Amino acid sequence: MLNNIGLPGLILIGIVVFLVLRLFKSPTHARRDPPPMRSIEERLSEYEPKSKKSRPERIPPIKGRCHVVDGDTIHIGSKKIRLAGINAPELDKPYGKPAKWAMVELCKGQTITAYPTGETSYDRVVAKCVLDDGRDLAAEMVKKELALDIPHFPDADYKHLETPSSRRKLRWRPKKKD
Repeated sequence: MLNNIGLPGLILIGIVVFLVLRLFKSPTHARRDPPPMRSIEERLSEYEPKSKKSRPERIPPIKGRCHVVDGDTIHIGSKKIRLAGINAPELDKPYGKPAKWAMVELCKGQTITAYPTGETSYDRVVAKCVLDDGRDLAAEMVKKELALDIPHFPDADYKHLETPSSRRKLRWRPKKKD
């Protein structure tokens, strides 16, 4: 059968196959390489004030065992803390309870160090939270596909840790800017 097509026909078939493959190749399937590993000191230095004008006094870190409220909120002592940079489903939403229990497993037996950003959200201190072993608590929740990056917190970026299925699974969309 290929003998009857000729060279122009083969070229045309090749172009069609190329275009079909190109059309169905989704950019969401491309995996990005994770950023290079940096020491905890380097990562945490990003959250210290850049100048005295922006934040006149440094907010001390909050350290201790925590009580987990949901996938993005914990209490350390009497301080209510909202993890900076992520949004996890509420308890009454799909994946809300698994997000809470994943957070409980991450925090169990660990001392959490929260580095406040200076912001508050619904009477909660917004903070970057780190486990004893140096892991970022918010990053771990995004890796587990139980929280998503949100652009509302400029100092925290977890978009590179999201998987293609996590945003579909959690069905959360950032608000569009008008």
